[in-house]
Amino acid sequence: MDDTTRRELPPAQPGAPDYPTLLRTASWDRVRQDLAPLPGGRSLNIAHQAVDRHVDEGRGEVVALRCVAADGTTTRVTYADLRRETNRFAHLLGELGVARGDRLVSLLGRQHEQYVVCLGTLKAGAVFCPLFSSFGPDPIRERLLRSRASVLVTTESLYRRKVAAMRDDLPHLRHVVLVGPSGAAEGPGLIGFDEAVARQPGEYDVARTEPSDPALLHFTSGTTGQPKGAVHVHEAVVAQRLSAELALDLHPGDVFWCTADPGWVTGTSYGIVAPLVVGATVVSFAGEFEAQVWYRILAEQRVTVWYTAPTALRMLMRYGTDLPRSHDLSALRHVASVGEALNPEVVAWGAEVLGLPIHDNWWQTETGSIMISNYPGMPIRPGSMGRPVPGVDAAVLTLGEDGRARVQDGVLPAAVGQTGELALRAGWPSMFRTYLDDEERYRACFADGWYLSGDLAALDEDGYVWFVGRADDVIKSAGHLIGPFEVESVLLEHPEVVEAGVIGMPDELAGEVVRAYVTVRSGSTADDHLRRDLVAFSRRRLGGLAPKDIVFDEHLPHNSSGKVMRRVLKARALGLPEGDLSTLERQP
Repeated sequence: MDDTTRRELPPAQPGAPDYPTLLRTASWDRVRQDLAPLPGGRSLNIAHQAVDRHVDEGRGEVVALRCVAADGTTTRVTYADLRRETNRFAHLLGELGVARGDRLVSLLGRQHEQYVVCLGTLKAGAVFCPLFSSFGPDPIRERLLRSRASVLVTTESLYRRKVAAMRDDLPHLRHVVLVGPSGAAEGPGLIGFDEAVARQPGEYDVARTEPSDPALLHFTSGTTGQPKGAVHVHEAVVAQRLSAELALDLHPGDVFWCTADPGWVTGTSYGIVAPLVVGATVVSFAGEFEAQVWYRILAEQRVTVWYTAPTALRMLMRYGTDLPRSHDLSALRHVASVGEALNPEVVAWGAEVLGLPIHDNWWQTETGSIMISNYPGMPIRPGSMGRPVPGVDAAVLTLGEDGRARVQDGVLPAAVGQTGELALRAGWPSMFRTYLDDEERYRACFADGWYLSGDLAALDEDGYVWFVGRADDVIKSAGHLIGPFEVESVLLEHPEVVEAGVIGMPDELAGEVVRAYVTVRSGSTADDHLRRDLVAFSRRRLGGLAPKDIVFDEHLPHNSSGKVMRRVLKARALGLPEGDLSTLERQP
């Protein structure tokens, strides 16, 4: 919060409501009253709000999806089409014996079927759990086991490469539904998506789920232990809709592009649910990042609201100003970014090159929806995450000696400008309701009625929130959270490795990249050949989670209990003070 980052940009939309007006007029109750209950009752189902409601209210011919393939061809799906397809998939789940509360895992990319699977699962009252298609076999196995999923939906290619060999190790997985060409699903327990869905009826009575019924399961990595499965309920749709309207400026008729991978919570909450609940047209792109292609999509699809990651924006900045100015981006009205801290230069670049500043916002897998944001009618202070969404009570709490909020004698707000832990008063509609099979870990996230985010922040005198960093050592690379423990565990399975410590190193584009410090067995040769072998080994097992850099180190720092001290590794790598070393195990 120095003077260089405190400069203020005027509101992107001067006529939009200012922040005090939003606080007076927006509320969870207003959204609840506007949501459509299921016919004949007061039940709440996300898929009914996202699809069926629009058809029932006469908007069935509005285009819900524009799915752009890697080759540029576009498939258009109306809300009426989406209703029929999701109904058929829900029927298929019933035929497969999937009951309310059962879990389905989706291992798909940005494709039409992802929407059908997600919303059809919710219609059936089952729980939808998306995974990154770039995961390696080990992260996939771990999440399939922990979720106890009864159904997996994926492509033939992903199944053959990443799942088939472990099928016998997954006792709960009864069915694998393969998206792809006819005849791809040849083998025991395999079902072809197209054929199986096509034979189902197009009408379906949506499950009468209650607001507190589980709907979504998102895995997120921690600094130690196994991935955490955050459980969200159907009531999350209340917060997702309000935040979409206020923070993303989404309205019926908008053309919306969220570039997040569907395996990330953003790709579900704002890539699928929120824009469809609002009644917008959703653009998806199945290809990878390419600046020319991205600008072409923005122009040709006439995108009005764009939600992307700081990494992508920094990559676009590298291409200068001529490329964006060669495309007609006049339809763009609002640009927002999430996933990691947004540096002020990107905000200014957006204002100069796109004619629109980039609106940063903050939330987590556990929060389920945007909690803090820069709004269209609010001045932007580049580098700040903005101010809390109306209805969200946020505070920055004084830190204890362990670097986390001091809660022993009750929480204590930090002074203006002082770094503390960002916390939210529990009770917002999209708050996660547990960690799957780990209630103790869940309870540890709360103190005196506050959810402790693990993020460090500071408040300025006007209530703007400024991100400082993580209180722990989770690595955030290109918007993805990577748990060091998971990477270390795979490296330790290599026959030449006896110890490993994993940290995140600053990277101009990705924010952080994974670096692994490795101690090899006595008699092994720590050379470039072994380094290449370790990189290849970890990539086969972890996919996109694998380390980009491996450093050999015979003397990793340990604490007195033998745990590798990652914070010391990182301090040494960056040339920073190593802090309290009282628990550091002394080397002989």
